[in-house]
Amino acid sequence: MEVKVSDDCSACGICEDICPEVFELGDEKAEVKVNPVPAEYEEKVREAAEECPTEAIQISE
Repeated sequence: MEVKVSDDCSACGICEDICPEVFELGDEKAEVKVNPVPAEYEEKVREAAEECPTEAIQISE
C-alpha cells in the first residue's frame, strides 16, 4: 500500500493522531513519513483516510 496527502489537507492532525508512525504535520499540511506503508500500519492508515474531514488521504494498493 502507498499513501499520499493531497493539497486539500487542512492540517487538522487527525491522521497523525490515528497513525503517527506514518503521518506527521508539516508546515501547511500533513506529510507521509514512510512509503510504502508497512503492513502493520495499513489498517490505521485506512482509518485515518476514513476520518479525514477533507478526504485528502489517497491510498493506492
